[in-house]
Amino acid sequence: MASSLTYAGVVWAFLSFLCAAASCVGFFMPYWLLGSQLEKSVSFGTFRRCSYPVRDESRQMTVMVEQCGRYASFQAIPSAEWRICTVVTGLGCGLLLLVALTALMGCCVSELISRTVGRVAGGIQFLGGLLIGSGCALYPLGWDSEEVRQTCGNLSNQFELAACLIPADCAAPGMRARDAAKPHSHPCFSLEGLCNTRKQQRPKD
Repeated sequence: MASSLTYAGVVWAFLSFLCAAASCVGFFMPYWLLGSQLEKSVSFGTFRRCSYPVRDESRQMTVMVEQCGRYASFQAIPSAEWRICTVVTGLGCGLLLLVALTALMGCCVSELISRTVGRVAGGIQFLGGLLIGSGCALYPLGWDSEEVRQTCGNLSNQFELAACLIPADCAAPGMRARDAAKPHSHPCFSLEGLCNTRKQQRPKD
């Protein structure tokens, strides 16, 4: 099967896909922040949460519904910082996925990815990683919202978690973003050598 990528380019395509897939999954999963409310475990993402309080009119008390779901509307996301984080991180994941799928197509289609396209793809990856990293940096700014404070013992503030925890793997999206934002930090991301372009050699005298 014809390919427009060298062996290094195939490795780049595969790693790009893994990076994009992991970033998208991490963006969608609501386990960025862990806490508890009414003795029930609660977790937050940027636009989703698990376990939320509802008013039980029959018992005249507030109970926790142990289900995961997204907020009813964009404006229902607890803070403006989290809304910005949702947009910025989602856009970054989309860009990484676009480059990854294009690169995978380049493994099967000849002359799809030229050196110029490779450089553009690297620039898009840099931008996508930068957006995801920016989204991760914005996330702690929303820890002072009322919902988070209720879950973190009413003591949380920006960059102060109080009784809440960050999962050990929550730093992974930021690290993936950092790596994606450095297209020249790994020999497989040296875009000069990714494209299987043939140069005509000048005949020797």
